[in-house]
Amino acid sequence: MTSQIKGPALFLAQFAGDAAPFNSLSSITKWAADLGYKGVQIPTWDARLIDLAKAAESQTYADEIKEICAESGVEITELSTHLQGQLVAVNPAYDTAFDAFAPKAVHGNPKARTEWAIDQMKKAAMASERLGLGTSVSFTGSLAFPFLYPWPQRPQGLIEEAFAELGRRWTPILDFYADRGVTIGYEIHPGEDVFDGATYEMFVDACGGHVAAMINYDPSHFVLQQLDYLAFIDIYHDRINAFHVKDAEFNPDGRQGVYSGYQPWVNRAGRFRSLGDGQVDFSGIFSKLTQYGYDSWAVLEWECCIKSPEQGAAEGAPFIEAHLIEVTQKAFDDFAGAERDMGAIKKMLGL
Repeated sequence: MTSQIKGPALFLAQFAGDAAPFNSLSSITKWAADLGYKGVQIPTWDARLIDLAKAAESQTYADEIKEICAESGVEITELSTHLQGQLVAVNPAYDTAFDAFAPKAVHGNPKARTEWAIDQMKKAAMASERLGLGTSVSFTGSLAFPFLYPWPQRPQGLIEEAFAELGRRWTPILDFYADRGVTIGYEIHPGEDVFDGATYEMFVDACGGHVAAMINYDPSHFVLQQLDYLAFIDIYHDRINAFHVKDAEFNPDGRQGVYSGYQPWVNRAGRFRSLGDGQVDFSGIFSKLTQYGYDSWAVLEWECCIKSPEQGAAEGAPFIEAHLIEVTQKAFDDFAGAERDMGAIKKMLGL
């Protein structure tokens, strides 16, 4: 018997590099498989791992990508477009910083950068379809986030217009994905306009309730916001199509809290940690996701300000494996049951 949740899997973005075994899809997937991972989530912006344009246009190339992973002993879980999705909507305050995510040809040209990002998103939908993937993961981008805290008072209608614009930009993309049988799991993430349940609902409403606008569930971002990440599953389980397994801790004191005073990660009250080193109740999370029928991948996203990525990855696979739940096929009290007898039932009820 196996778990309905698939895993363990690994998001490759934080591990890809210029030195072996992290500099090619073949070598990094073999490294991941040797650690016990059964799936990999591929960042589509990293040319060392995938040529997105080629994967969108060539079935032969897409089959080659799948074969490379299969030969290593892993499956592709999803394609990630976090960086390109971020660039679909960028407030001018972030223009210079986010230009780094785009080709030099569109630097300093927000309109061209947005058009490039939208094209990238569509290419990822086509590539996902060729790879036989029904799920992808991304960010929404942010127009309103610089105005998160309402001081000075926000002008009336600013937030509403920001989300209306998100809807105008994302709905055609979501339509393109839906036409190809692919959904987008948006990572609910501070820095994005969609950073909690309330903003996710605003985004979905702006996109006309779009069925392709799903959630990449990552509890670490909720710990840092002090949001109830277990109740979140109760509310939004029917929209969760992807799962980043990432740990975090929140230790406020007399000097700092949620905003963490511009401190470096290691000194913040809220910190991302390697699996098992933080405060996330993963037993509760895996139980709830299993209860609600989540049957996709559990993907480790490693981000830790203390432990090395190599140690975090090595410890992550067995950690996830230990939390996978084999769904019971029988009730625990079946031994005390009896055959259905309507006569006995009526007698017990006094009928």
